[in-house]
Amino acid sequence: MSNDEFRAAMSRLAAGVVLVTAHDPALDPDGPGGDDVGMTATAFMSVSLDPPLVLVSLRDGSRMDDLLAEQPLWAVSVLAESQRHIAGRFAMKGRISDRLLFEDIPYVRGKVSGALMVGGALATLECRTEQRVEAGDHTLVIGRVLTASVPSADGGPLAYFQGRYRQLG
Repeated sequence: MSNDEFRAAMSRLAAGVVLVTAHDPALDPDGPGGDDVGMTATAFMSVSLDPPLVLVSLRDGSRMDDLLAEQPLWAVSVLAESQRHIAGRFAMKGRISDRLLFEDIPYVRGKVSGALMVGGALATLECRTEQRVEAGDHTLVIGRVLTASVPSADGGPLAYFQGRYRQLG
């Protein structure tokens, strides 16, 4: 089986789209406040209700993988169908700095994680890494959900199917 055959087969599986975020604290406590980092993910799922656990798959060597290897706190925003532009922005390769990507997006900062959570998201979660599992060219990060909220019930979820963002219905 080739990579293309595998990719084509897996593109037939619809997935929800989330924005995973974390705050990279400043190296110097007296210096600037650190950086906010974000990435679009479609490999995200609920793992357990008791305790509440979720899983996200991160490409090895990605900025988010490197950050979450050091920083255990992170957040997830479940994107609404109207937030396709946010998903596309944070999925770009060779993109500009994350600071500029967040510039015109409404957000709140998580009280527990310090990570940015997208305003208008269907749901938001703040998590603490419980386990990291190496799996091929990715790392599976299992996080305990520390807070969960449903700030917006407007619209449907953003989905990813056959290599494109889509909406249900």
